[in-house]
Amino acid sequence: MNSETLWHTRWHTLGRAATAAALEVDPERGLASTDAAERLARVGENRLAEAPPRPVWLKFLDQFRSFLIVVLIFASALAWAIGELKDALVILVVVFLNASLGFWQEHRAERTLAALKDMLAAHARVRRDRHQMEVDATSLVPGDLVLLEAGDRVPADGRLLVAHNLEVDEAALTGESQAVGKVTDTLDTPELALGDRVNMLYMNTVVTRGRAEMLVVTTGMATEMGSLAGMIADTAHSETPLQRQLDILGKRLALAAGIVVAVIFALDAARGLPWIQAAMTAIALAVAAIPEGLPAVVTVTLAIGMWRMAQNGAILKKLAAVETLGSTTVICSDKTGTLTLNQMTARAGWVAGRRFTVDGEGYQANGCICGEGLADLRPLLLPMALCSDSSVREAALVGDPTEGALWVLAQKGGIDPLAEREHTPRIAEIPFDSAHKFMATFHHRGDCVEMFIKGAPDVLLARSSTWHSRDERASSRLLDDDVRATIAAENEHLAGQALRVLAVARRQIPARDFDPTGDLWAWARNWTFVGIAGLMDPPRAEAAAAIRRCSQAGIRVKMITGDHKATAAAIGRELGLKGEVTSGAELDAMDDATLARRIDSIAVFARVSPAHKVRIVKALKADGHVVAMTGDGVNDAPALKAADIGIAMGITGTAVTREAATMVLTDDNFTTIVRAVEEGRVIFDNIVKFVRFQLSTNIGAILTVLAATLAGLPSPFTAIQLLWINIIMDGPPAMTLGVEPARPGIMRAPPRPQAAHILTLRRLGRLALYGATMMVGTLWLFHGALDTRGEQYALTLAFTTFVLFQFFNVFNARREHGSAFNRQFLRNGRLWLALGGVLALQVIVVNWPPAQAIFGTVALTTNDWLRSALVASSVLLLDEARKLLMRIMGKTRRA
Repeated sequence: MNSETLWHTRWHTLGRAATAAALEVDPERGLASTDAAERLARVGENRLAEAPPRPVWLKFLDQFRSFLIVVLIFASALAWAIGELKDALVILVVVFLNASLGFWQEHRAERTLAALKDMLAAHARVRRDRHQMEVDATSLVPGDLVLLEAGDRVPADGRLLVAHNLEVDEAALTGESQAVGKVTDTLDTPELALGDRVNMLYMNTVVTRGRAEMLVVTTGMATEMGSLAGMIADTAHSETPLQRQLDILGKRLALAAGIVVAVIFALDAARGLPWIQAAMTAIALAVAAIPEGLPAVVTVTLAIGMWRMAQNGAILKKLAAVETLGSTTVICSDKTGTLTLNQMTARAGWVAGRRFTVDGEGYQANGCICGEGLADLRPLLLPMALCSDSSVREAALVGDPTEGALWVLAQKGGIDPLAEREHTPRIAEIPFDSAHKFMATFHHRGDCVEMFIKGAPDVLLARSSTWHSRDERASSRLLDDDVRATIAAENEHLAGQALRVLAVARRQIPARDFDPTGDLWAWARNWTFVGIAGLMDPPRAEAAAAIRRCSQAGIRVKMITGDHKATAAAIGRELGLKGEVTSGAELDAMDDATLARRIDSIAVFARVSPAHKVRIVKALKADGHVVAMTGDGVNDAPALKAADIGIAMGITGTAVTREAATMVLTDDNFTTIVRAVEEGRVIFDNIVKFVRFQLSTNIGAILTVLAATLAGLPSPFTAIQLLWINIIMDGPPAMTLGVEPARPGIMRAPPRPQAAHILTLRRLGRLALYGATMMVGTLWLFHGALDTRGEQYALTLAFTTFVLFQFFNVFNARREHGSAFNRQFLRNGRLWLALGGVLALQVIVVNWPPAQAIFGTVALTTNDWLRSALVASSVLLLDEARKLLMRIMGKTRRA
């Protein structure tokens, strides 16, 4: 068969012989080595296609794609063209350092993530040339016969030929938390959902129980996993809200700078100034108008946030994505392994006429069995420990998740399953099969043989004649219709809580009557029904609290799972998710308009496919939401890439998922997402602080130069002085604004609207007020010094005054609304260190002869330093007066 035919064949509808014939292979012999080599050359290796790695030099050039960076490079080229080499070199150095920092942070994140790529099975056991052998999984081809047992990862898609007691964990592919029983029967329905094709095995799923032989039908990109990888490749990444905001801001600033520069150049030309001098003034103003430090400070702030997130279990692959969670309005979370433990746990049960509940979660034996009037639980727990092929060692499961839950339940009841297995060895068994829906084991104990059974409650009930009661005179009593009805009601009670219900029974057989090699089915009746237990994959203990924090922060959490509707609804209730529960079939019945109308009211999506997840994400984004999507399975990867930010699990997540995601959680903890949300909000808050700080500086510089020109005065600053103000002065303090602690109540505020601008009209008005204050104070001292001390002294005084204005203005930036003199005033030690460093550097620039030659300064008197500081403090004192007046007026209005 050619590869195209292999891809489109409905293998689950073919019988075993027909499958072998279609693949031209004898299962008893397996493929011949020569045939396998020929097929490998034809269909290619069993690996997923990977995009060629982006060259390092292109990754570095990506750092120069910001509009502001392009404008700065243009300004540097203009300065170079007119001979101002110092100014040009300073701008280029800042641009290069910014790009280097961004490149290094993202490169380091990629290296960290590379260590997590361990998804595909490295080897596979196959039958070739009549012999079993181990081969590299990448060399598998259609027609290979693969041998599997508990714990093996399925290396390709295949049709089952042999299945003994086989169960497979398909959560990574379908989202179904419970292991799926597999059979070899032919299925008649061509259009079956992936999770219902019980005679097929799929790449990257895990055998939890039993053994199997399968014929490989598709490999590599032709597998179901390969299909998902193709969906991922077809989904484009979105720009983050911060990227869009900074791009808009950069374009607006460049437009404003262009207009002002043109006006100044025209005024200077009209006054008859030489064109070189007019051009120099225009360049100085361009330098003043464009926030040269913005790209660098934003990069540093994001890098600091990226590092802090990594320390708390979240690895970011892109710097600009750090703040995206801060604007997230919806988190679409996969259930299994993300909101839940992905560890089956006994939660409740019934024995001897009494209900009980179970504390604790997962495969830890911490917890107890609680209930009123409970008698000795050993008759219930001993079958759970012995009628099992699985075990839990040091909280790690070996085998089937359901049996692991029963193992832990026995431990919580005081039974040591390992010791019991040693003291009561198994001598025979009836393996579990989906046809009879139970498993039975036989154990020699003294002069009798104990038969322990576990399975479906209705099956065990039908084969039982007595039941285990609390009656001290007899351990078992007749199972009459009333007791049968009671047990059936208890089964329904547990099933109604979306628990998977298992029953246990037992029978004592005289040792002289038992033959381990005889007909074991002769003992498959007249059992004593002991009790039932309800199991589930429980929510993480911290997940409900994290969801409550999200609710307080105005973020909606939607659970998306492949589980059945009843199970998903029960988990949703435990987690505190409020809203409708909708299935994938119901989604199919909705058109896009209906889905968009109802999407906000739906809290849980059950039994969904990968395509459904992508559709949900797109519907939310079309509704104006900023969407974060979490997940760990391959089935989550397309939706992770479609979301504004995809969040993959680092421990249980697959390599494909981690590749598609923007952020990887190294601890697989949903709470880490909430911490990342807070970090994202703090980062955006601090970036806004810097934008306010630097733009007020830029506005002040523009107004000062413009007013001086209109007044017929010389420019109060040189281009190199303006670069010093914008880069050196704004750099260190602004970077320390990036590590400001979170303001109180930051996680009790709703997410900022996606369309909200960093620079609102009200905010721009306040910045203009700060700039006007700087202009008046600087020009007042500049004009006075021109008349008495000469132009160079006046330039130095104006330059120093403007630098000191920024010293005080940084406190305005720290608190936009409340008083700057608050409990956090002294908390940021880095800010005070930066401000002290700036003052020291300004003293050096003004007084050190080599620096004087570069910056065109002269030494100032102590009196002028004091006058300069007093005038500069006005920008803080006036704003404090404004804030006080606003608080008084607000209290007056409320009164």
